[in-house]
Amino acid sequence: MADQTMDELGDDRTLLLVDDDEPFLRRLAKAMEKRGFEVETADSVAGGTAVATARPPAFAVIDLRLEDGNGLDVVEVLREKRPDSRIVVLTGYGAIATAVAAVKIGATDYLSKPADATDIINALLSRGDDLPPPPENPMSADRVRWEHIQRVYELCDRNVSETARRLNMHRRTLQRILAKRSPR
Repeated sequence: MADQTMDELGDDRTLLLVDDDEPFLRRLAKAMEKRGFEVETADSVAGGTAVATARPPAFAVIDLRLEDGNGLDVVEVLREKRPDSRIVVLTGYGAIATAVAAVKIGATDYLSKPADATDIINALLSRGDDLPPPPENPMSADRVRWEHIQRVYELCDRNVSETARRLNMHRRTLQRILAKRSPR
């Protein structure tokens, strides 16, 4: 797989990874280096924008929600500086509206977390109208439900009563769900 990836990359193997989840960023950087990429990392919109401006990479993987703003700002800067760059937007809160916005401003693809290095490479290297193969182990329905509840909970500033009201769910039921570990 590594040799095949090296051939597909061509001469420019520069890759920018932007994510504020430090352990995930380190693991992904290591995995992508093993697959032949020259990786540069940033943990914020400001850091990602600085790298995109100074040394626009051929490839980028950018988290949508960062502590200091929206990853789509980095996508826009990178698209201006290097129009041929292949960009994948990652997020733990997948939504149709943000996927459409990411693709409209120039992202090549949009993946929900947890995405592994193989899923990301398939998205980065897909050409034209080719659809990347479906993920090896997609999120279960329980996991998708849990992710949605977590997203609404965060948007309601961790207010259980407001979250329950918006989800049309009993408050105690929501509390039980929030107390449990996330499903696989």
